[in-house]
Amino acid sequence: MEEKIKVGIIGPGNIGTDLMYKVMRSKHLQMDFMTGIVESEGLRRAAGLGFKTSTEGVKAIAADPEVKIVFDATMASAHLANAPVLKEAGKIAIDMTPAAVGPYVVPCVNLAHLQDVDNFNMVTCGGQATIPIVHAINEVADVEYAEIVASLSSKSAGPGTRASIDEFTQTTRKGLEQVGGADRAKAIIILNPAEPPVMMCNTIYTLVKNPDEKAIKEAVEKRVKEVQQYTPGYQLRVPPMVEGNKVTVIVQVEGAGDFLPKYSGNLDIINSAAIAVAEKLAEQMLQK
Repeated sequence: MEEKIKVGIIGPGNIGTDLMYKVMRSKHLQMDFMTGIVESEGLRRAAGLGFKTSTEGVKAIAADPEVKIVFDATMASAHLANAPVLKEAGKIAIDMTPAAVGPYVVPCVNLAHLQDVDNFNMVTCGGQATIPIVHAINEVADVEYAEIVASLSSKSAGPGTRASIDEFTQTTRKGLEQVGGADRAKAIIILNPAEPPVMMCNTIYTLVKNPDEKAIKEAVEKRVKEVQQYTPGYQLRVPPMVEGNKVTVIVQVEGAGDFLPKYSGNLDIINSAAIAVAEKLAEQMLQK
């Protein structure tokens, strides 16, 4: 059997459970441990699949020497407390919350440039969907201002997401600037209660200094293909529309349906990006 790196997940909710199923079909990762702070359906599901579980939260995973990579799928306030515990225990943390203890990472944009990092922040679902596009436009057109509107089904926003909405908007904005390259940015999230539930849809507005339509379209189309390498349901719904110095792009995300419904593309893209990061780390560990 091919050697794999053992991983743990803190937070047995929707995001943590979907991550578990994604890890189970990973080439380089082995699902090992799921923890929470109370007995829950998520922990029972993990135990039923044969994985170790605990209600001792971060403490239990920190004490397990076999677990090398830990996904923290709790909330921003919890990760601020968990991060130093994981660091002390020598674990690599992949932060699914907007806490941003470590550097922001968007796999197709900056993962290759991050060295000697032990805490990777996955920005937000809106950030994973929109930063790649802003970065692609910025490379060829120099983005002065980016504004994104992430619209998602209210059914796919669990209590952790709702509790972190302020952090979501601020973290996404910072990610658009620091990773996407926009001089200034703004992020808006809309929870849509429509029935049947709607797919995640992201509208990206940018003001650019060099509105070269051909270069922008080519850069965006290339970037969409790169995101699709780890999130196949990522699609260009409206290709770049260039009006003067304003560029508008709309992308839609359909989930893989591993655990969550396919309309939960918002959760799927951040989880798929996190798995892409963990896979890369595991490859590096296995080569040593």
